[in-house]
Amino acid sequence: MAVIGQDGPDAGVPWHYGDPMREQRQLEQGRGAVELSHRGVLTITGPDRLSWLHSLTTQHLQQLAPGQGVTALILSPQGHIEHALYGVDDGETFWAHTEPGTAAAAVAWLDRMRFMMRVEVADRTDEFAVLWKAGGTFDPALLARPGLDSLGGYELFVPRASLPAVLAAEEVLAGTWAYEARRIAAGVPRIGLDTDHRTIPNEIGLLGVAVHLDKGCYRGQETVARVHTLGRPPRRLVRLHLDGTANALPEPGSELEAGGRTVGFAGSAARHHELGPIALGMIKRNVPETEPLVVSGIAAAQEVVVDPDVGLHVRARL
Repeated sequence: MAVIGQDGPDAGVPWHYGDPMREQRQLEQGRGAVELSHRGVLTITGPDRLSWLHSLTTQHLQQLAPGQGVTALILSPQGHIEHALYGVDDGETFWAHTEPGTAAAAVAWLDRMRFMMRVEVADRTDEFAVLWKAGGTFDPALLARPGLDSLGGYELFVPRASLPAVLAAEEVLAGTWAYEARRIAAGVPRIGLDTDHRTIPNEIGLLGVAVHLDKGCYRGQETVARVHTLGRPPRRLVRLHLDGTANALPEPGSELEAGGRTVGFAGSAARHHELGPIALGMIKRNVPETEPLVVSGIAAAQEVVVDPDVGLHVRARL
C-alpha cells in the first residue's frame, strides 16, 4: 500500500510502500522503480532545436546523439541558475523533465527566445509522467534518459494514461523517501531545493555534469568561467551527517550555524538505511571543513562534496 506524501516538494506521489529502508536496499541492488509523476515535462521540436538549445544553455548539444541523456542549465546574465533541464533527444524531439511546478516558467522563457528559429516549445506535463528505474529492462516504446546525475539508473517518459499499467508491471516499487536518501548520499543537488536564487553551478559541483567547459558563449558564461579559472567559489555544497538522536529532520532553507553565526542553509534531508539522517547544505567557502555545524538545533558534521578551492589550479578530491 502506497503512503502518499502530503507536503513538501514531493507531495502527491508515493513516499513509501510500507518499508522505506528495505526499499533503499532494493534500489542499491539495482531493483525498483520510483514514481516521479509530479515532475514537469516539456518538449522542443523543430530542425533547429539542438543548435538553438546549445546557444542558450550551459550544455554542448549540437551533435547530441539520440538516447544520450544530458543535463542543461539556463543561467541569468550573472551566472545564477534559473532553470534546469534533464533531457534526452529521440531524433525528432528533445524531451526534458524539470522540478515540480517549474515547467510552465521554463517553457515561457524558452518560447520568448525563439525569434526566427524553427522550434516549437510545449509543456507536456499533463500528458506525460516521469518514472525512475534503478536498472533492468524497459519497454523500448518508452523513452529513457540515462545521465551522470541519474543515480545509477534512468528516467522514463511515460504517457500518463499508461502509467498505472506500467507501475503494475513493476516487480518492486519504492517511494521518494528511498529515492531522496539515495540522491542525498550521492551528493546530487536538486535545483530550487538545495540551491537558492544566487547559486552558480561551480558551488554545487555541476561542472562537467551540466556545464560543458569547451563550448561557445551562453548567458552567464563569464561568471562560470571566471570562478572556474580562479577557483574558490563563494559557497560550497556539503553533505551533512545529522545527530541521530534528534526526532525531526531540518526543513529545507533552515539556517546552518557555526560558532553561533549563520554560515549557510540546509536543503533536502532524509533518513538513510546505513548513514542515518543526512542532508545537503550550502555553506560559505571559508568555513573550515572540520568545523561542527548546527541546523534547527541539531548537531551536524560536514562532509566535503565540492572542494572549497575547486578550480583549474587545484585537483579535485574524489
